[in-house]
Amino acid sequence: MRAVVVEQTGGPEALTVKEVEPPTPGPGEILVDVAASGVNFIDTYQREGIYPKPLPFVVGAEGAGTVSQVGADVDGVSVGDVVAWAMVDGGGYAEQVVVPAARVVPVPDGVAPEVAAAAMLQGMTAHYLCEATYPVVAGETALVHAAAGGLGLLLTQMLARKGVRVIGTTSTEEKAALAKGAGAAEVVRYTEVDVAEEVRRLTDGRGVDVVYDGVGRTTFDAGLDCLRRRGMMVLLGASSGPVPPVDPQVLNQKGSLFLTRPTLAHYVATREELLERGGAVLAQVAAGDLDVRIGGRYSLDEAARAHEDLEGRRTTGKLLVVP
Repeated sequence: MRAVVVEQTGGPEALTVKEVEPPTPGPGEILVDVAASGVNFIDTYQREGIYPKPLPFVVGAEGAGTVSQVGADVDGVSVGDVVAWAMVDGGGYAEQVVVPAARVVPVPDGVAPEVAAAAMLQGMTAHYLCEATYPVVAGETALVHAAAGGLGLLLTQMLARKGVRVIGTTSTEEKAALAKGAGAAEVVRYTEVDVAEEVRRLTDGRGVDVVYDGVGRTTFDAGLDCLRRRGMMVLLGASSGPVPPVDPQVLNQKGSLFLTRPTLAHYVATREELLERGGAVLAQVAAGDLDVRIGGRYSLDEAARAHEDLEGRRTTGKLLVVP
């Protein structure tokens, strides 16, 4: 079968398409014919060696497809089932992948496999951010950075449906329109205005209840200045680079703030929580309550360009590698 392999870490050029032996499922595993694999920043971190993996390896921790073979000791999953997964140990940029049966979620009728692949990692992330990390309630105000990205659009929709006022940040008017279409009440063009000053103006000086920041280094300090007294900074990524060490006394000085750095793995650690969270996201998609925007589809041979587009912030919505 064909797969995108990293033999030496580096830039997007490190992604090479190879003919490899098809994997075989072991006990507790299933073999899936891949319909689509999600493209995520964790893929780029692994490709660069920031998150080290034994070489060589096949990229891709998220996807969806049809079960073609079931290993021993597997219950609840059968050949022919359409399933989706996220946060598995790679292998998704390929025609076939072996996935632990305990880490897949059934895809409901009416949800295309490509859409399921696009919804899993970022959809479950958005779900835990607003339901568990900071359980928002109607009437609160949230600042969502990169509101037109794949995660930002899903999180904005979920927040707006809960009655939360969303202030999104984007770089262009096109992206601002997408964020507003997802439910953002206001959008701040961070390339044109001081974000903290504008957020303070929009909130009559009070600040927001929570900041969801997946950008990191370039937005973190200003984000703290956007928070109300005892507000929460949720740092969930570092697309602009890692945040330097923080003196806890700064949180005191800026209003007894809370700071957390969550990760999806800790919110889907058990089979029960994975099914609950993944099922909730896909149920919203099936019901038409959550619109999943696919911003680009790339063949295996175009995987390097997918990474270039993601890292260059030239995209909106979710990117997929489609074998």
